[in-house]
Amino acid sequence: MSTDTLTPETAPSRPVRRLGSSKTWRLLYIASLILLLLSVVRVLTGVTNLTSAGTVAAALGLSVPIAMAGLGGLWAERAGVVNIGLEGMMILGTFGAGWAGYQWGPWVGLLVAVAAGALGGLLHALATVTFAVDQIVSGVAINILAVGLTQFLAAELFTGVPGGGGTQSPRIDTMGSITLPGISTAAESIAEQGWFLVSDLAGVIAGLTTNVSYVTIMAILALVGSFFILWRTAFGLRLRSCGEAPYAAATLGVNVMKYKYIAVVMSGALAGLGGAYLTIVAAQIYREGQTAGRGYIGLAAMIFGNWRPGGLAAGAGLFGYTDALQLRGGGAVHALLLLTAILLVGYAIWLFYKRKLVSGIIAVVIGLGVYAWYATTDDVPPQVAFVTPYVATLLVLSMASQRLRMPAADGKPYLKGEEH
Repeated sequence: MSTDTLTPETAPSRPVRRLGSSKTWRLLYIASLILLLLSVVRVLTGVTNLTSAGTVAAALGLSVPIAMAGLGGLWAERAGVVNIGLEGMMILGTFGAGWAGYQWGPWVGLLVAVAAGALGGLLHALATVTFAVDQIVSGVAINILAVGLTQFLAAELFTGVPGGGGTQSPRIDTMGSITLPGISTAAESIAEQGWFLVSDLAGVIAGLTTNVSYVTIMAILALVGSFFILWRTAFGLRLRSCGEAPYAAATLGVNVMKYKYIAVVMSGALAGLGGAYLTIVAAQIYREGQTAGRGYIGLAAMIFGNWRPGGLAAGAGLFGYTDALQLRGGGAVHALLLLTAILLVGYAIWLFYKRKLVSGIIAVVIGLGVYAWYATTDDVPPQVAFVTPYVATLLVLSMASQRLRMPAADGKPYLKGEEH
């Protein structure tokens, strides 16, 4: 048996992506086009909330827990383990942050939240990697276990505590945030002028540089760091090989079970970090049901991002942005109808260019229907505004489904010494 270690040198050569690569410029073009369309819609509708600093800041905050859950799923699935239990691991993180945070401060609460999520990941790894339990069954069991365990512990530990109760913890001290004074102030001043495109860009900059929490910064570093670790190091190559061809990786000396354990525990830790954000930053208190399904939405963001950190961040940002708009009221969501109609017509033109006539006609019809809705109403019902983030996520997922490619061995049990 060969004892060669799998390294980047043994993998097929691939072109190195640099800042000036065509893919990077394509992403910049797409971002610029979206900002341009938002500016056009803002001018046409008069709804300033579309690109205001407050909306951008809210979208960033709402994206963090979803991005961390999605990033946790990415780590696990890149190693070949499906982690449906992200919701439960995030719940463990919210409780750990609440329990430790009110007693010893937010930073200790953050560490305990990450440890609690990692413990959930360890349990999932033990069940799926060591005992080859069905990965979906194990994930669902962890979700159920996390809900029951945190309900029991909250009733035991928070009842009778000043400010606490059977479903919530006492209040947690603030962790603090960072503002870039010169950039933030100047950007806010320009954003208030209402200039086409320039003020919209300034609003985005102001939202991204004003009162940014430390956990948000950690989340951004986690996304960037995960990309470099998984795609630019020998460790990452070995881990990803466990999700693509584990038996082949084993023949090259990779300890597949060890890498799967590392990935799944890391997955839980990241979900716990997302839970810590909800408790420490977003609410400064633990409440039962605080995650509200964000672990599942994180999985959707991961799939939307094609199991890549950059695409994952875009998916989480999409949900966070639409969620921020619905919190701003029906007027902002009503303006979003016009943007949706424009995007659908543009998508139809692209489909026609690709000679997909049936799909293009369907997209045109839906786009015209959305525009008719926008033109014949002045507002949208609160129920529509509430479900907008979920509908937007499903819509984009359906459009992106044809380009998705999951790791080849994702969800398949690995039995050491056996090959299937």
